[in-house]
Amino acid sequence: MAVTREEIESALEQIELPGGGTLVSRDMLRALSIEGDTVRFVIEAPNPDAARAMEPLRAAAERCVASLDGVNTVTVALTAHGPAPQKPAPSLKVGGHPKPQAEPLKPAGVDRILVVGSGKGGVGKSTVSSNLAVALAKQGRKVGLLDADIYGPSQPRMMGVNKRPASPDGKTIEPLHAHGVTLMSIGLMLDPDKAVVWRGPMLMGALQQMLGQVNWGELDVLIVDLPPGTGDVQLTLCQRAVLEGAIIVSTPQDVALIDARKAIDMFNTLKTPILGMVENMSFFQCPECGHEAHIFGHGGVADEAEKLGVPLLAQLPIDLDTRLAGDTGTPVAAGNGPMAEAYAKLAERLIEGGMA
Repeated sequence: MAVTREEIESALEQIELPGGGTLVSRDMLRALSIEGDTVRFVIEAPNPDAARAMEPLRAAAERCVASLDGVNTVTVALTAHGPAPQKPAPSLKVGGHPKPQAEPLKPAGVDRILVVGSGKGGVGKSTVSSNLAVALAKQGRKVGLLDADIYGPSQPRMMGVNKRPASPDGKTIEPLHAHGVTLMSIGLMLDPDKAVVWRGPMLMGALQQMLGQVNWGELDVLIVDLPPGTGDVQLTLCQRAVLEGAIIVSTPQDVALIDARKAIDMFNTLKTPILGMVENMSFFQCPECGHEAHIFGHGGVADEAEKLGVPLLAQLPIDLDTRLAGDTGTPVAAGNGPMAEAYAKLAERLIEGGMA
């Protein structure tokens, strides 16, 4: 019996890449063909230097597939992206007043849009957004991540990308890809050391561009990392885009919950469903003795979710590996371990609930 594509991809998922993830989760597998007992495929590295260093990985992938039942011959080639993408056309401008919009905005090819909000800054909303996106991609979903925090974009650092997106025609924007996720952020379009000093209309125009002019491709879900608060970005998205719903992230402490309730009230006012809540920094577990400390209190988000009648989707601890992974550009969900498993369970809950 001939081997199947699913069996090959499942086998290759066992080979972890040096930077985290696998050939499948990081979308490096190309031109897979099965002809009787002969399998051929290409591993596409991000650049020529990376390709030269990946020969041991190519050999390992070849041995892995060759060991499968029904496989007699395996041919694996290494390739790499060509020169850096062309620079955006000079006429491409970011920001400016939004254009008139006849219908609610939903990018072509995007099945559903989830927004991740907090009401308050510093509760780990962006960390949850990036890791959730990666966890969903690892489970086979086609995922996009839009960093809508115009004044404080952090996803380029957390996802490990820093190239400016290309624009072939001065209108369409080609997003970047990392860890199996399609990514767009205003932080990729502007000087990272310069502050964004824009009034509301320019901000709304930029958001409209990132939703409507980005070539998102075919996505099961687009996750939008919102800025804190209840301002122009939230209002624009809820009023002008077709949203599946919102996920609220908060720490258990009362101060954070005050702002989370305001965010919830805003979404309710704008008729955007609350899909569930995530309690971040729920506890700290001492790596030496295993003692569990509730630094920011205990149970506040769970109680709030019960009052709202929405699911408590996850309780995530304060974790050093999560912080280090975000700072180095490889989300903790891309690897293995307790936190990767926690985000995998969060992704599973959303998939099982039909939310992603």
